[in-house]
This record gives sequence, C-alpha cells and structure tokens, in this order.
Amino acid sequence: MSEAAGQEAILVIDDDHAIRLSCQKTLERVGFRVESFEDGARGLEALSSFKPSLVVVDLKMPGISGMEVVKRVHEIDPEIILVVITGYATIDTAVEAMKCGAYDFLPKPFSPEELRLIVRRGLERRRLSLESNRGELEREILKRRFVTFVSHQLHTPLVAIHQYISVLKHLENTENAAAKRQEWFDRCLTRIEEMQALIRDWLTIARVEDKSLAKERVSVDLKPVVTGIFETYQDMAAAENVTLEARLPEESYLVRGDRNCLNVLFDNLIVNAIKYNRPGGRVTVSAEMLNGEVAVSVADTGVGIPEKYRQLLFQEFFRVGGEEGKRTSGSGLGLAICKRIVSEMGGSISVESEVNVGSTFRVRLLRDRGQAEGKGTHE
Repeated sequence: MSEAAGQEAILVIDDDHAIRLSCQKTLERVGFRVESFEDGARGLEALSSFKPSLVVVDLKMPGISGMEVVKRVHEIDPEIILVVITGYATIDTAVEAMKCGAYDFLPKPFSPEELRLIVRRGLERRRLSLESNRGELEREILKRRFVTFVSHQLHTPLVAIHQYISVLKHLENTENAAAKRQEWFDRCLTRIEEMQALIRDWLTIARVEDKSLAKERVSVDLKPVVTGIFETYQDMAAAENVTLEARLPEESYLVRGDRNCLNVLFDNLIVNAIKYNRPGGRVTVSAEMLNGEVAVSVADTGVGIPEKYRQLLFQEFFRVGGEEGKRTSGSGLGLAICKRIVSEMGGSISVESEVNVGSTFRVRLLRDRGQAEGKGTHE
C-alpha cells in the first residue's frame, strides 16, 4: 500500500462485534489506521481526536441510529466520506442515506475485497474534492489579491492626475504658462498610459481565467510581428539609449496561433528587454527552425536576473525589485501572460540570465504544418 494510503484514518461504527473486527483487520491489512466503536455516540465522540477521512457505519444500531450518525458527521465535517452498511438493504434506505450525506451503500454480507474497493473509491473521491476546494480557495485568494493590487495601482495615478489638473488650474497668470501647461499635460498623459497598460493586462488575465485567451488558430508569420513591434518602440528605445536589432532569416517563420496573442507575447518580451537594459545597451531578436518548432530569442544586455528569482519570473504580480532590478514599474503580469499564451499554443518559454551581463528569453512555438517540411531546419 502506498504511504499516502497508510496515513488515512478509517472509523468503523457497528454494534456487531464480528463485523467490526472483520472490517478493522481487512483495512489494517492494507495499511489504513482503523478505530472501531459499537455505538454511534462513542463513534461521534471519537471524531474530533481520531480525525478520520472515512467512516463506515451500520444503519441499524441501538441508541443513535446510523442515519443520525451520517447526518451529524456530515454537519461536523462534510469532507468526511461516509459509507453505510446494513443487513436490511432496500432502495429506499439507500436513497435516504445518500440524501443525508452518505457517499455509498454496502449491503451485508460483503467480502473483504468489496469493502476495500468501496473504501478506496471513497478516499479517491475525498482527495479529488479536497484538491478542488483547495484550488477554488487559491483562485479566490488570487482574485482578492488581484483586485486589491489593481485598485491600488489605479488609485495612485488617479491621485497624481488629480494633483496635476489642480496645478493646471492655477497656471494662467504665471510665467512661461504655455510651457508649464504642456509639461503638466504630458505628466497626465504618462499616468493615463500607465492605467491603460494595467487595464489591458487586467483584461488579458480575465481572458486567461475564462480560457478564451488564444482560441484563434491561423497561420502567422512571426517576422512582421517582431519588426512591427520594433517600429512601435523605436522612440522608447532611443529615449533609453538602447539599440534594437532583428536577426531574422529571409524565409518566413510561420506558426499557427492567435495573432493578437502573439503580438502581446513579443510586445511584453521586447518592452521588458528595453526597460531592464542599460544605457548604450542592445536588444536582439533572433529566430531559427528546430525540428517542427520556431524558436525566437529576445536577448538584452541589461541588469540580468539573480538566480533566486528566475523560478518566480512567470508568476502573477512578481517583479524583481530593489537594487537588483533597474525599475519596478508595471503590473507584474506581463511574463505570467507570456507563459499562459505560449502554453495555450503548445509551446514553451525559458530564460537564461547573468547578473550585470543580460538576459535571454527563448520562446518555442509549433511551426505551421502548412510550411514546407525540411526548409531551413537543422538539429
């Protein structure tokens, strides 16, 4: 029996000594911890200390009936699996037991194998239920954290914009009013752009949650995607004193996927490479064919990423901060979105980095099957 099964606790409640003994030996033989009691009252009393994963209970007992035990156990802990056994099995009693919270019904007499089978099935049901509940709890915590985070991120630029507009109201009779007005308008626009970027990421994450992120499947040439993004960010790169370089072969590099998502993917990677670079640095995008895949690398000569952070890069809200990160502006969602896009398209994304040398993000996507086999491929 596996170690996990050996850790499971089973409670048996039956007024028949022979049945209790048989159940206990049958289940202990395969590694379960078992306690047994002859009446419902003592069995219920043992729940808090023994903490069983599953309870086997006879329906017909003196004192507290098995049906009442089922109801009370279910009220105490609905995750405990209840299996009812009885020598007076009928459809009506089975239905009633299920309504009270029982998982399954085992009529007497039953074989050791039948008991083991129903117990294993019940514990598997419990495991799946707990995992599902845990997943729901984690998603709920993430949603709350996300709402708090986004609310804060939106509040900060809104307060700044309010202050900037207040300043604008009092510039009419000041020296160089036109130049100052332009300066404060520019500040407002910068803050608005920050909010727009955050909202775009928020909407993308919402699409991730409802699994509608990358539903389109069309043939997309990555070369115009990359060159188009370069054209968009030439001014940004120039302002940061960073050079953009595309090392793309002559042939088309076709993948099958969602065109908008591919733009979001490489937009995030290229913008990060510019932001986390250093003055006089370079961003290089290169591509190659690798046995049925298109591999695109986005390399920078920036600050690099410490090894302790690399496993966290693709988690939502994570940003390298402090002295090791050039800047921490942004939502912390960009790389998480990249990871989800690549995964939904059946590809992979990885990173190599060295502090004070630079980082390279490598994306591998399935090549479009319509592209000629063997053209431009190599090991």
